[in-house]
Amino acid sequence: MIAVCLKWVQPHGAADDRFAGISAADQSALELALRTAEARGDEVLAVTVGPVGAERALRDALACGATRAVRIATEPGVSSLRTATALAAEVDAADVVWCGDYSADRGSGSVPAFLAARLGIDQALGLIDIEINGNGSHIRAVRRLDGGRREVLSVTGRAVLSVEGSTARLRRAPLRSVITADAASITVRPLESPDISAADLVPYRPRARVLPAPASANALDRVRALTDTGAAPSRTETVVLEPAAAARRILDALRDWGYLT
Repeated sequence: MIAVCLKWVQPHGAADDRFAGISAADQSALELALRTAEARGDEVLAVTVGPVGAERALRDALACGATRAVRIATEPGVSSLRTATALAAEVDAADVVWCGDYSADRGSGSVPAFLAARLGIDQALGLIDIEINGNGSHIRAVRRLDGGRREVLSVTGRAVLSVEGSTARLRRAPLRSVITADAASITVRPLESPDISAADLVPYRPRARVLPAPASANALDRVRALTDTGAAPSRTETVVLEPAAAARRILDALRDWGYLT
């Protein structure tokens, strides 16, 4: 099974659902879920967490080719962790879970990470290019990194993949499918209160750098030493490593940059 998670966004103060919908990133996620399922011969499960108006997004997904749809009933304002926990209960049997990187309300984009943690599987975020091989068993993904860098990933196992809105354009549903989707059955489940530990609620704080004290007596030189102002630009290189070696390389770089002691 292939799953896609859609976030229904209703503008603040809107009295109806005319201006509500899903983001371009979620539309890309839906299209890629459909392509993956077509390559593998699997079904597509579309899931959303939200009020009854969110069923419009699910019916649009059904019209485009999704097999089943589930809405977890709740009101706006549910935390990302509770949302991901509820989604994990529905998509725990999925081989690949597609998500949008960011929602239309400029959210935190943290649900895919929480979801991958709850499922205990890999996650790749910030994907800007996707290639699915003929039988869907291998996915090549290009991930956006800071500083204009890119990371090429080979996805062969279970994973949560979150994509940007420019990755794929959602297909147009035929009129017959739209009419059928309007009468389709959507499973509705209540949002249950998950068992959230105190450690899950600790806010993220960026790691501080550990640097030697500036030795210069000149104030400007000390500021430059602390901020790397005027330093020569660092060189770039392309490396191809297995996951374990890549992790060691990242840790070594963090030590060189002062983020790890």
